[in-house]
Amino acid sequence: MTKTEILLAHKEHLFPAVFHYYKEPLLISHAKDQYVWDHDGKQYLDFFAGILTVSVGHSNSFVNERLHAQLDRLIHVSTLYATEPQVALAKKIAEISPAGALRKCFFTNSGTEANETAILAARCYTGSSEIVALRFSYHGRTAQAMGLTGQSNWRLPGAPQAGVVFAHNAYCYRCPFGLKYPECELRCAKNLEETIQTTTSGRIAALIAEPIQGAGGFITPPREYFRIVADIVRQYGGIFISDEVQTGWGRTGDKWFGIEHYGVEPDVITSAKGLANGLPIGLTAAKPEIADSVVGITLSTFGGNPLSTTAAKAVLDFIEQQDLRKNAAEVGQYLRSRLEELAEKYPLIGDVRGMGLMQGVELVRDRQTKQPAGSETNLVLEAARQEGLLIGKGGLWGNLLRIAPPLNISKSDVDEFARLLDRALAQVTKQAAVLA
Repeated sequence: MTKTEILLAHKEHLFPAVFHYYKEPLLISHAKDQYVWDHDGKQYLDFFAGILTVSVGHSNSFVNERLHAQLDRLIHVSTLYATEPQVALAKKIAEISPAGALRKCFFTNSGTEANETAILAARCYTGSSEIVALRFSYHGRTAQAMGLTGQSNWRLPGAPQAGVVFAHNAYCYRCPFGLKYPECELRCAKNLEETIQTTTSGRIAALIAEPIQGAGGFITPPREYFRIVADIVRQYGGIFISDEVQTGWGRTGDKWFGIEHYGVEPDVITSAKGLANGLPIGLTAAKPEIADSVVGITLSTFGGNPLSTTAAKAVLDFIEQQDLRKNAAEVGQYLRSRLEELAEKYPLIGDVRGMGLMQGVELVRDRQTKQPAGSETNLVLEAARQEGLLIGKGGLWGNLLRIAPPLNISKSDVDEFARLLDRALAQVTKQAAVLA
């Protein structure tokens, strides 16, 4: 098919709700390592990694070699049967889970399904149905997952919200209480108790939370936040579900999981995205007593299939062998420094935040009023595309640049990224000055 035929078929045969960043969809042809190429042969430096999914680089040779071998051996039999790739992955995840406590896994095909499974397990285990989620959260695209999502952008009409209440997150840049950290004494976290007392029956099933909120804008809480909220949740009968769909597998640097930076042991972890480097997979890992409370008959036809679990195990082995958690920390710190240099140069940048190779840049029209620069963010993405750079965006107002490259990038890649983003920001700043 020609480029025109592909784009026309895309418009005619896909749901209009399918989301794109650009005025015209970017048609990707192929990719390798940190680069992708479009249908016209133009090369792009990929610093969004398929929405934090291509964790060890496009078409990683180490992962693909294992995939090719598995492809000729066994592709699918469903969860009606046991397979070595599935149990090998589950065993590995149990070993690397926080404190080695999450000993049992349920595999699905996406982070949405993983979160649905976690909510089901929480309700089975506690006997309660009420769930606490956080404002600005994102937990998936099914009806129930949208009901857990704390921002209107991602809640399509028809998404139920019964049994879900929303607590304050730790959005320090835009504190809803008008306070400053650390003088605030984490009022946002302590307010959770009042939320439970006033908007629930007083006995809850769970709190589900992302250690760093992804689509919400890479909102990164202070280190004390999750210790406080986890304690409160458990006082009211609930368990703590850490949604690691975006923060897992070394993304935040040094640790396997984002929640480990907060010194909190979750009862359940969900993940997907970067676990299999682009193959569909979802994971719900739980403490044995929680997993064992899910009784009856269930399965996932494609969940835990031999190809996805082989890829996932290869990804974890590659991360260990290449010490990519350390690389994410070190190169992530360097990335942060280059972003802060750009913040000094461009008043359009209001805040830089994140951990490891998960960094966010919030754009504002005025640093005093913090008016979100949503349209300018769109212009930056378009300008970056023209320069040969792919980045993401997020946040309730669409004014957050999401920067999350593969975990095995180098400082030289960061330098090239900073050069290209600098050019894009300069172009948009000039446009804004002319319009003013």
